Amino acid sequence: MTKKFNWNFDNSYARLPESFYTRINPTPVSSPTLVVLNEKLAESLGLSAEALNRDESAAILSGNSIPDGAEPIAQSYAGHQFGHFTMLGDGRAVLLGEQVTPEGERFDIQLKGAGRTPYSRGGDGRAALGPMLREYIISEAMDALGIPTTRSLAVVSTGEQIMRETDLPGAILTRVAASHIRVGTFQYAAKWGTFEELQTLAEYTIVRHYPDIEYDDTRYGNFLHAVVERQAELIAKWMLVGFIHGVMNTDNMTISGETIDYGPCAFMDTYDRKTVFSSIDTHGRYAYGNQPQIGVWNLARFAECLIPLIDKDEEKSVELAQSILGEFSKIYNEKWLSGMRAKLGLFSEEEQDEALIYELLDLMEKYRADYTNTFRALTINKLENMALFESNEFQEWDGKWQARLNHQKQSKTEVLELMKVSNPSVIPRNHRVEEALEAAEKGDLSVMEKLLKVLADPYAYVPEQEDYCSLPEPTDRPYRTFCGT
Repeated sequence: MTKKFNWNFDNSYARLPESFYTRINPTPVSSPTLVVLNEKLAESLGLSAEALNRDESAAILSGNSIPDGAEPIAQSYAGHQFGHFTMLGDGRAVLLGEQVTPEGERFDIQLKGAGRTPYSRGGDGRAALGPMLREYIISEAMDALGIPTTRSLAVVSTGEQIMRETDLPGAILTRVAASHIRVGTFQYAAKWGTFEELQTLAEYTIVRHYPDIEYDDTRYGNFLHAVVERQAELIAKWMLVGFIHGVMNTDNMTISGETIDYGPCAFMDTYDRKTVFSSIDTHGRYAYGNQPQIGVWNLARFAECLIPLIDKDEEKSVELAQSILGEFSKIYNEKWLSGMRAKLGLFSEEEQDEALIYELLDLMEKYRADYTNTFRALTINKLENMALFESNEFQEWDGKWQARLNHQKQSKTEVLELMKVSNPSVIPRNHRVEEALEAAEKGDLSVMEKLLKVLADPYAYVPEQEDYCSLPEPTDRPYRTFCGT
């Protein structure tokens, strides 16, 4: 079986102290059927897409059959959920193992919706087809946008119904990640593990994700700084495309710097810093404009875990950690400002750029302009069909922008190319995602397949994307997303 599919497992996490996981096999399902397979991702992992496309692969991708070399485990971790600390763990996911690619890269292969584990906390350990396909669509769209993310290898239907508000078709997602080590993993180690276990986890994570960090007295401080830097860059990329994660709990922040957990996430249409889609975020903790602040709050929880390691002198360790955390805002602002300059075709840096950018964003908010389509229109110079573009205020801003563009030596063609690679023509519009999921749940995958094809090259600016730039019909009901648990 391993030879047929080209599995090449080397399960380093399973060699950590057993307090970090529980060995457990997925719970078998009655009638697994392959719904969608990410063939390009499979090939990049060194797997045989041809073999995985056959009916027999569903047994593995559902957990009914364990491939040779796999060592299934459920990982333990903790986390702050909406600010409240609790013990968590993989309540419905089983890590099959770590696939090592022909290039020597290592990726977790995890089955999400694979049944109950010791961490299920009363849940059934299952997942519904709609939310699993949703994660497949959004995670692949994020990858195409150039944003670090976990990936989706496959979704299989289980042939079973699961009970939520109503009976729903069950499914299992095969998630691929650089690792599933989270801020919450370190919180678990710091709260319930020994000093030696915490240090072992830190060393393992450094070797796996930050191998360039040197073995010296500053090792753990440098580790913290590296994670801060990666998260600052990640969240800046979210903000630049209008992505709202929706559930930025500490167990949903990876140490590798990948976006993880696509439950109540969505992309913003109308620009509004207060935008919230998640049905459970009733106070707007994870609103679009709050994401940078929540990022540094989560990183502060990570820093607290590392205090015993950074320096033997606790006071000195705290002081150093605070100093490192203070770098987040600087790194984030530099990354965000650089990205916004690119979205406006600015190659150079001038002092007034930040004011120019915020003036545009304020106007977008005032005139309820669509975030993605505003920058798309500026890119292709098609300033119509928006109240924003008809306003005198925008005309004044446009004059300032044109004058700023004239300050730089790059040609109009170069400006256009920079704007095209910085402003996606299409994003996974919420109404389009819902349309695809509704059809898929009825057995029609063609709508999703077409959507995935369009999202695969979001910076293409081709005619096929035009229809996917349109906004949903007006409605009195705000769009809401759900965790899908």
